[in-house]
Amino acid sequence: MQIAIDLPNDFVEFQAVPDIRQEIRTSYALWLYQQKRVSLGKPAELAGCDIYDVMSICKTNRQPVIDMTRDELLEELNGFSQS
Repeated sequence: MQIAIDLPNDFVEFQAVPDIRQEIRTSYALWLYQQKRVSLGKPAELAGCDIYDVMSICKTNRQPVIDMTRDELLEELNGFSQS
């Protein structure tokens, strides 16, 4: 599917169209992830990169990749040690 948007010339004259397209795809992918509408793999697919790149983008944007409290994480790790 293609979606067309109109941007003012002064927003796009300093950047190449393919770069703008990629930036919009990446921003939208991150937004979907932040809204918990998709898991980590989908933003990677949409942005055309791998999960590790998405994790790096999340770090740059201060978006947690692991959505657990400290106590939840410790409880999960304790489950591994008891197995």
